[in-house]
Amino acid sequence: MTNSYGRFAEVYDALMTDIPYAEYVEWVKAHAPAEHNRTLLDVGCGTGVMAVEFAKAGYQVSGLDLSEEMLMVASERCYEEDVNVFFVCQSMDELAGFNELDVVTIPIDSLNYVPQQQAVAQTFTRIYEALKSGGHLFFDVHSLYKMDDIFMDSPFTYDDGDITYLWDTEAGEVPHSVHHDMLFYIVTADGTYERFEEQHYQCTYPIEEYMAMLQQAGFTNITVTADFTEEVPSLDSERIFFHCVK
Repeated sequence: MTNSYGRFAEVYDALMTDIPYAEYVEWVKAHAPAEHNRTLLDVGCGTGVMAVEFAKAGYQVSGLDLSEEMLMVASERCYEEDVNVFFVCQSMDELAGFNELDVVTIPIDSLNYVPQQQAVAQTFTRIYEALKSGGHLFFDVHSLYKMDDIFMDSPFTYDDGDITYLWDTEAGEVPHSVHHDMLFYIVTADGTYERFEEQHYQCTYPIEEYMAMLQQAGFTNITVTADFTEEVPSLDSERIFFHCVK
C-alpha cells in the first residue's frame, strides 16, 4: 500500500471524534449478539477503539491491522481499559491463522484503504474461509457520492488548539479513488509546534461491484444499508453498510 501511518497513529483518535462508535457496536450486536457469537475479529482495527468496545460488549476479540504504530496505540488502550484483545500485524487481503470465527468486522471505511479491487475480492474470500457456517461479516465503505463529490470539496482544515491540519484531496487515477495529502502541526510539551505530513489513498466501488465480489467469495445472504440507519442507500448517502452471513 502507499499509505503512511507512522505519525498518523498519534493524531488518529482526535480526528475521529465524530464517528458514532457505540452505534456501530449496537449494529453488530443487533444481528450477531455476543451471547451466541463469541469470537470476533476486528479487521483494520487501527488504534483499537472498536476492539475495546466489542470486548466490553462480551465478545472474545482479536484485532488485525497493517500498521505496527496503530497496534502499539491499540495495545496501550486495551491495557488502560483492562480488556484482553489479541492483536496481529497483517494485511487484510492476506488474512491467515483464523478459523471458525463467529463475527468479522471491517469498520470505519478501512476497506477503502485496500488499493486494488483484486485485493478487496481476496479479502472477502479470506474472511469467508475464516468464518464458521452461519458466521457474520460487517463492514462499511465510502459511497461514490462521498468519494466523487464531498472529498473533492477540499481543502479541509481542523484546529483544536493542540492539533492543526490542512487536508487536500485529488482524484485518483482510477474511478472513485482519492489521494489525501495532509499537513499536521502538533503542539509539543514545550509549547512549540511539530510538523509532519501524511499521504493516503482510498478507493471505493459501486454497490453492485461489492455485491459481486461478496457473492464470488461465497456469501449469499447480504443486506445493504446506509449512514448508520436501517434505510437503503440513496444517491446522497455517504457511508454504505454491508451485513453478510455465511
